Amino acid sequence: KGGLESERQQYIIHGGKTPNNELSDKMYVMSVVCKNNKKVTFRCTEKDLVGDVPEARYGHSIDVVYSRGKSMGVVFGGRSYIPSAQRTTEKWNTVADCLPHVFLVDFEFGCSTSYILPELQDGLSFHVSIARNDTIYILGGHSLANNIRPANLYRIRVDLPLGSPAVNCTVLPGGISVSSAILTQTNNDEFVIVGGYQLENQKRMVCNIVSFEDNKIEIREMETPDWTPDIKHSKIWFGSNMGNGTVFLGIPGDNKQAVSETYYFYMLKCAEDDVNEGQKTFTNSQTSTEDPGDSTPFEDSEEFCFSAEANSFNGDDEFDTYNEDDEEDESVTGYWITCCSTCDVDINTWVPFYSTELNKPAMIYCSHGDGHWVHAQCMDLA
Repeated sequence: KGGLESERQQYIIHGGKTPNNELSDKMYVMSVVCKNNKKVTFRCTEKDLVGDVPEARYGHSIDVVYSRGKSMGVVFGGRSYIPSAQRTTEKWNTVADCLPHVFLVDFEFGCSTSYILPELQDGLSFHVSIARNDTIYILGGHSLANNIRPANLYRIRVDLPLGSPAVNCTVLPGGISVSSAILTQTNNDEFVIVGGYQLENQKRMVCNIVSFEDNKIEIREMETPDWTPDIKHSKIWFGSNMGNGTVFLGIPGDNKQAVSETYYFYMLKCAEDDVNEGQKTFTNSQTSTEDPGDSTPFEDSEEFCFSAEANSFNGDDEFDTYNEDDEEDESVTGYWITCCSTCDVDINTWVPFYSTELNKPAMIYCSHGDGHWVHAQCMDLA
């Protein structure tokens, strides 16, 4: 978006999980500072919160609602590590669904308040959230405690009068069972849900159209995209919304190898008249074996300015939603293979064997024969 609107646009970043299995409870506000020709300068400011601060988490949603000329952030769901008192060496990286509390975050004053709604009984992660004016719709998600993907559909309405906010929740019929799906908007009153999983090791190939009319929500299946064979046969996929009804999808390049570092990316246009012809290979990632020095640098890369100062925010600012659609189904990646005839590593019972292992067994590449990956503990190493 150009002009003044792009300069007012701001993005909220909260939580997330790093490759080192660290979780963050930080909250940042990113905004465009200035535009100079093709160069865009951003400022990322950490927002200090007081009150009921949401714990560090991932797999949650954060949206912004508008009511009576005011705005408020809404955090819901996600996973976090089990309490420190319950963490042992064997369970150090064990996570659990966060309590089903709804957090309202005031970005102007940095206040956070949690609400317990009787309709929300179970914690959910990797759900789909849609924000419209003063309402947020929560669809699907995964309950780790029950290991199910219930066909949820909740409507959370936030009223922001001069006094204390009022939050209420309504359970609606017609939900869908999906986790880690991607949401893209095709017009003012219509969204498309793409991808995700319907079971732990089964992708959800069906897409859904979510339409709104007179504050009523309707979810229906749309014509299935013409998925390529690579996408159909891939066990895992991931992606993000690119805006304007376009979804960016990625899959591992070679599922036969234990560790694959090449990925193939696709763009899927979700406008109804372009679904079957809009999908195409977009680009391939650079593999780790290539010399980084041979790579072409980005000529007009964005410049980021990080600041810890607390800024005040105009209530009329336009916030985009931020969803961490991290993939929870680590069990289906190439790590979990039968590496040799005597391999006894069980995905359901595996616990760290070496002190350097975190949530997956260490693997060593054996060059014998055609070469293959072997779990370190299966090689009887000291």
